[in-house]
Amino acid sequence: MNESLSRLLSRRSVPPRWLGEPGPSAQEIEAMLTAAARVPDHGKLVPWRFILIEGDARQRMGDLLAQAFQADNPDADPEKIAAERERFAKAPLVVGVVSRAAPHAKIPEWEQVLSAGAVCMNLLNAATALGYGASWLSGWACFDRRVLDALGLAPTERMAGYVHIGTAKEKPTDRDRPNLADIVTRF
Repeated sequence: MNESLSRLLSRRSVPPRWLGEPGPSAQEIEAMLTAAARVPDHGKLVPWRFILIEGDARQRMGDLLAQAFQADNPDADPEKIAAERERFAKAPLVVGVVSRAAPHAKIPEWEQVLSAGAVCMNLLNAATALGYGASWLSGWACFDRRVLDALGLAPTERMAGYVHIGTAKEKPTDRDRPNLADIVTRF
């Protein structure tokens, strides 16, 4: 089997709590983002963009999440608030993938949204190809307007997800995968 296909068949998400230093270098980040951007993009609209959250920005993001979470949950346990504060602190790099899908005369918004999803998947594959662990997550921080405003998203933009990238401290076991006989039909 060829190496690229073998890598794709063995790719596994690594939870952020299992990610740590070292993180990717500036050159590796550029290579990953370049690979991520090589997705189908009907009309060359580039209906997505990246937000890098690394270094001290991870703690600033955590403070933002903790404040928003506590405002919405004033009776929350301190442990839950602390967990929100640490949500972006574990992986050395978190890449926010922003979907900029918009009405277009020829390109349906749905295709643009799918292109942003393909960016996330290419980013995961690029991180794996470079030997890093990675995980594509969403959660409330993708939909909370306070968080999106703080990250500079326009009202028309949406967060496709956050891709956490770092060195895997543990290797996750594989999970059950769909049986092709259950999901494949022929026309």
